Amino acid sequence: MGKKKKAEKEKPLEKMTAKELREIALGIEGITGVHAMNKNELIKAIKEARGIVDEKKKTTSVDVRAIKAKIKELKAKREEARAAGDKRMVDILRRKISRLKKKTRRAA
Repeated sequence: MGKKKKAEKEKPLEKMTAKELREIALGIEGITGVHAMNKNELIKAIKEARGIVDEKKKTTSVDVRAIKAKIKELKAKREEARAAGDKRMVDILRRKISRLKKKTRRAA
């Protein structure tokens, strides 16, 4: 009886682990490359297969890789300013780097 109840009340896709999502996706025809997909891709594929319309949330497109590239660039500039002895510029760049790091953490 316990298993039957569990099957009836399936938890939301977003709350499932990637392993659980893979098991569901393997049971659905038309989804290929399940084991190579990450969690977000699995959720998207399952929703498309089941015909679930995803409500658009207010999201800001934050590209973590681009932010990290910018951080590397700023770190190089900070080292140049440090070598030149420009303490004010070093402090400005340090704060910019810190803000960008916080942005990447929020995006994750």
